Amino acid sequence: MSTLQQIKSGMSQAWDTLVDGWQQYYRRAANALTRFRHGDTEDERELARRSSGWGVLAAEVYDDDDKVVVRVEAPGMNAEDFDIEVVENYLVIRGQKSIRKEHGTGRYHVLECAYGSFERALPLPEDVLADQASASYKRGVLRIELPKSSSARRRRIDVEVH
Repeated sequence: MSTLQQIKSGMSQAWDTLVDGWQQYYRRAANALTRFRHGDTEDERELARRSSGWGVLAAEVYDDDDKVVVRVEAPGMNAEDFDIEVVENYLVIRGQKSIRKEHGTGRYHVLECAYGSFERALPLPEDVLADQASASYKRGVLRIELPKSSSARRRRIDVEVH
C-alpha cells in the first residue's frame, strides 16, 4: 500500500471515529438541550440572530415510593408562563420568556438578555396520574409532582428472618 493510500485510510478511520463520538454525545445530550425560538418583535429577532438559539434547561427527575418529582431550573419567569402536560411517557414543559433590555447614560450601561419560547420533553420513569399532578414555581425552580399509577407504586414486602 502506498503512503498516500495509508494516509487516506487513516483519515477515513479518524473521520469515522469523530462521527461516532459526535453521535454518542448528541444522544446523551439530546434530552438536556433546549431549542429557544425567536419571537415576533424586531428586538427578539435581533438577539436570536446573535445567539446560537440553544441552551440547557437544567432538570432532574427522581421517583419516590408513590410519586415522580421533576425539578427544572427556569429563572426569570412567572408561574403562568409555563405550559405543562404529560404526553405518553414524557413530561413536556413549554414556556415563553420575554426579552429584557436596559440602557444607561453617562458611563454607558447596557444589559441585554436573549429570551424566547422553549420546550423540553423529559422521559418519565414510571406511569403517572397526570390529572392529579401538582406544580409550583419558587425562586426560579419549577417543581412538578406526579403521583404514580397504582400499578407503578412500589410495594414493601416484609421478610421474616428465622
